[in-house]
Amino acid sequence: MARDSFVHLHLHTEYSLLDGAIRMKELMKKAVEFKMPAVAITDHGNLFGAIEFYQEAQRAGVKPIIGCEAYIAPGSNKDRQGSRRDSAYHFTLLAENETGYRNLVKLVTAAHLEGFHYAPRIDKELLAAHSAGLIGLSGCLAGEINSAIQANNVEKAKQSAADYRDILGAQNFFIELHDHGMDEQRKCMTALPQIARDIGVGLVAANDVHFLRRSDHQAHDVMLCIGTGKMVQDENRMRYVPELYFKSPTEMRELFRDFPEAIANTLEIGERCHLDLEFGCSKYPEYPAPPGKTREEYLRELCYDGLQRRYGERASNDPELIRQLDYELGVFEKTGFVSYLLIVWDFIHFAKEKGIPVGPGRGSAAGSMVTYVLGITDIDPLQYGLLFERFLNPDRVSPPDIDIDFCEARRGEVLEYVRRKYGERRVAQIITFGKLKAKSVVRDVGRVMGLSYRDADRIAKM
Repeated sequence: MARDSFVHLHLHTEYSLLDGAIRMKELMKKAVEFKMPAVAITDHGNLFGAIEFYQEAQRAGVKPIIGCEAYIAPGSNKDRQGSRRDSAYHFTLLAENETGYRNLVKLVTAAHLEGFHYAPRIDKELLAAHSAGLIGLSGCLAGEINSAIQANNVEKAKQSAADYRDILGAQNFFIELHDHGMDEQRKCMTALPQIARDIGVGLVAANDVHFLRRSDHQAHDVMLCIGTGKMVQDENRMRYVPELYFKSPTEMRELFRDFPEAIANTLEIGERCHLDLEFGCSKYPEYPAPPGKTREEYLRELCYDGLQRRYGERASNDPELIRQLDYELGVFEKTGFVSYLLIVWDFIHFAKEKGIPVGPGRGSAAGSMVTYVLGITDIDPLQYGLLFERFLNPDRVSPPDIDIDFCEARRGEVLEYVRRKYGERRVAQIITFGKLKAKSVVRDVGRVMGLSYRDADRIAKM
């Protein structure tokens, strides 16, 4: 890596919800413009944007460093005492390799499932159990070390730093320096370099990036007001300084000219971090076929039984039905999605047996006779002239997507059945993000800027 460059290791994208304001494509364009060899993502307590970030970085030729600004409980993360302000410290974690990435995923998962109290929290015991392959940075003003310095307890700050060093190893823990012109940061900067020397760890420069350009500060401030339910003119509300933007290597080197090693260490960490993620490879669990039968044989048996059930006498007399069914089965066998289809049939069959309402089917899956005769969908594709190839095209293979609607009140029973059958680690639920549309944004911006609802609504409808 070019020694005159710099790597941002503390950065919040739009997936730090209503706190970060950086979109991935724009971030990578800026990183390329600045000729940065690598860049990190460290959203608050989550990895929501990690895959999009990784893929955009790969496309741009920038090394992606996946990380997270974790919340660390002062004691046990299972302790639900304390207010929002004192329930957790901030701590920056970066995945150095695949082991680190796996541990980061485990930590973030545990934080959400076991340690949530105002925020998803881990604790030092959990960090110690999953520290392999991770690099830790001491964090912002809300970090444990900086909090102790602000409370005039440098000895406590040093002990906290030593604790993190012992957990992660001296080569994997760095004291993080920020300088946004704030008095609190200057106070911390007088103590942090000496603490690093005393405990034998390095310094690293960071900018706690929340928006891309300095000119984005006002828009980011309005977004903060939307997220916190405040008005722009409110005096006692959260405010960020304009310096939390994606600064160039030249700006960062000038800002930390008294700490050249803190700049150099960003490049060292950038060189150390390397992660290869595999995409485009389906890893479905295998459906357990009955003894003495292959999955292909069992699927054909189910389909021909279903053909009789759906079409009655016509199933024996109409060659078009047999021809279409055989064609579709051949495509499923050729493309390797037989097991997937059996898995879907199995849990829909379970739901119907238990009296759990299941939707009739929607999307491209309704074009398949196989899904119809299996009872996955309830729409006859021949009657309505629907195309199977929209669901699964043998000439352009991509994984089939079957949209299924279960009764919301009993959907959990279906999920639990699938977990029991295929294992906890092979079943996951995925998140969906709601985004504000243009008119909603105008109304929300108008509200936090003090416009009446009538005026904001009138502008939104223009």
